[in-house]
Amino acid sequence: MFEIVEKEHLNPTVAKMVISAPLIAKKAEPGQFIIFRAKEDSERVPLTIADFDRVAGTVTIIYQIVGGSTMELDTLEKGDCLHDFVGPLGVASHTADLKKVAVVGGGVGCAIAFPIAKKLSRLGCEVHSIVGFRSKDLVILEKEFKQYSSKLCMMTDDGSYGTKGLVTDALEGLIKDGNEYDEVIAIGPLIMMKFVAQLTKKYNIKTVVSMNPIMIDGTGMCGGCRLTVGGETKFACVDGPDFDGHLVDFDEAMKRGAMYKEFEARKREEGCSLLNKEVK
Repeated sequence: MFEIVEKEHLNPTVAKMVISAPLIAKKAEPGQFIIFRAKEDSERVPLTIADFDRVAGTVTIIYQIVGGSTMELDTLEKGDCLHDFVGPLGVASHTADLKKVAVVGGGVGCAIAFPIAKKLSRLGCEVHSIVGFRSKDLVILEKEFKQYSSKLCMMTDDGSYGTKGLVTDALEGLIKDGNEYDEVIAIGPLIMMKFVAQLTKKYNIKTVVSMNPIMIDGTGMCGGCRLTVGGETKFACVDGPDFDGHLVDFDEAMKRGAMYKEFEARKREEGCSLLNKEVK
């Protein structure tokens, strides 16, 4: 059993948990993920590791409360335990030999982008972070990004905080200002990563994206997380989750992801009904 040693809601729909998991913390690297089960009869859910502390033996996860499983997870509090917490899984993000990088995060994807920015900064890389949210009340990890970024661009769709516009607007502005990046790392909604990759392809800048499709076993055996990258079938859980953004078939990935929307909506309604009954 894996004890929750800290829990905090970062905004109305996103929460952070710090989990006691010494063996995972010992091996974890930015870009890798875990699979958890909140309770014995819960479904398996993958979440990218948001941070880790090898000395304290803890792993941090940040999750968006959008479906039945994350709603169930959010019923647990500090002192409670997760039934399963398995990892680290996946291939760690490449961070060696990079001198100047733009890290682009969108929404809750910023939780995945942050540990990469943190490690790059600690390795002496110049990090420019561009983070985007729909509005001010959804902003997360601003202080953390500031700490590890030599430049931080805060973007909101509605202009309620930072600069109004898209992350691609800020990225292109930085490129036109003469910044020469060894690599752009984009993590967030599929549509955001698609347009970041289209932009950087125009400027011939290597771009890495983090793909987090539906996963079941996390070992490559079920095939649920398959993607097409450069015309070849890849599995996000064992080949990724990081891939060359210029080679990913984003349209296929978005189409596959949309297949589950009706099911997710139904599970979310079931979760709401269950929570309401527990409150009564």
